[in-house]
Amino acid sequence: MRFDWGPTGAAAVAGGADVAVVVDVLSFTTTLCVAVERGMTVLPYRWKDERAEAYAAERSATLAVGRLEARSLEDHGGTAVSLSPGAMARATGVDRVVLPSPNGSSISFGLADLGCTVVGACLRNRSAVADWLTGHGGTVAVIAAGERWPDGSLRPAAEDLWGAGALLALLPREDLSPEARLAADAWAAVEPTLDAGLRTCASGVELIAAGFAEDVDVAVELDVSGVVPLLTDAEFRASL
Repeated sequence: MRFDWGPTGAAAVAGGADVAVVVDVLSFTTTLCVAVERGMTVLPYRWKDERAEAYAAERSATLAVGRLEARSLEDHGGTAVSLSPGAMARATGVDRVVLPSPNGSSISFGLADLGCTVVGACLRNRSAVADWLTGHGGTVAVIAAGERWPDGSLRPAAEDLWGAGALLALLPREDLSPEARLAADAWAAVEPTLDAGLRTCASGVELIAAGFAEDVDVAVELDVSGVVPLLTDAEFRASL
């Protein structure tokens, strides 16, 4: 069981892995988990631009909008899908969604290109993913997505370290690399105060300040979901 960060770390450790698990708690893999819980198929995409629009159209899928656009639509009586897990939980009439994200979605896309079996994990489904990994076997790479600084470099994100550690803590410690044990230990330290930790980490503060405290509420729910989103043919669906 190996652990690393971001797209570069994913590329570095995924080559020798049978399964790669992507963790982006605020918010890609949490939103992914909510969507798959609700029976949706999720197509990850790197960026939200005109290419994403064409990608969605070609695959008969709905393109997720920005959080503020989704809120505006809801304020006027509509519904929309976005990277917001709260908005995703309320969306109706959507079977297939393209979910762009420069972090978790982009990493998932890249890992699939490397030939890995890709799974999405968050706090909501960490026990389900741990059980799936135990049954699947093989070498596993767990990737904390992190954030990006304006220059494009990695900004490690506490919530992704905790999310990865929450999963790794359920796996045999003797199988963990030193980096994976570090993540598991970080989870053990925050678990008693997880709610406060997620709300006061940098990403949580940013979301709450922007009016999206609900997204943190959804992300902090531990072991409430039994779905394991599995990426097959560029689409995430629930593993059977």
